[in-house]
Amino acid sequence: MIERIYGVADTTFSRVNMGEIAIKVIRKEDPDSQISRYTVPGIKDLPVAAKKLIDSGCNGVITLGWVGKTQLDKYSYLAASIGLIFVQISTSRHVIDVTVHEDEAEDEETLREIAIDRAKKHSVNLVKLIKDGGNALTEMAGKGLRQGYSNAGSID
Repeated sequence: MIERIYGVADTTFSRVNMGEIAIKVIRKEDPDSQISRYTVPGIKDLPVAAKKLIDSGCNGVITLGWVGKTQLDKYSYLAASIGLIFVQISTSRHVIDVTVHEDEAEDEETLREIAIDRAKKHSVNLVKLIKDGGNALTEMAGKGLRQGYSNAGSID
């Protein structure tokens, strides 16, 4: 049997424990796998966490971050996103960037629901990509699927 190791990188700045949610979903979707977790302070630390997880043998990583409302927070996210893209390109491994932005909702309960939904759905996506291969999501292409919100639906 091929051993699959998933990396889960999360932050202490997040207001929902999305790392715990991701781990539960991955364990359910791929019970024979291993999971390695790496928690960092904030989103700008996620690229190195993802790289370290991959370097330690993870087949793919899900990063779970939280972005504040200010313009500076948005710039920090942009920098982190570019870093995560670089990690993907330099390692040829999937790094699924799951980020919740404080300004996505006015109330905390809605933010919580967005975080949980996004973490769950992207954890399933990571398992499909790692366990089932690069074409595992092809049947869902063009369906308007969303993470954190209701699906938009296809316009075909």
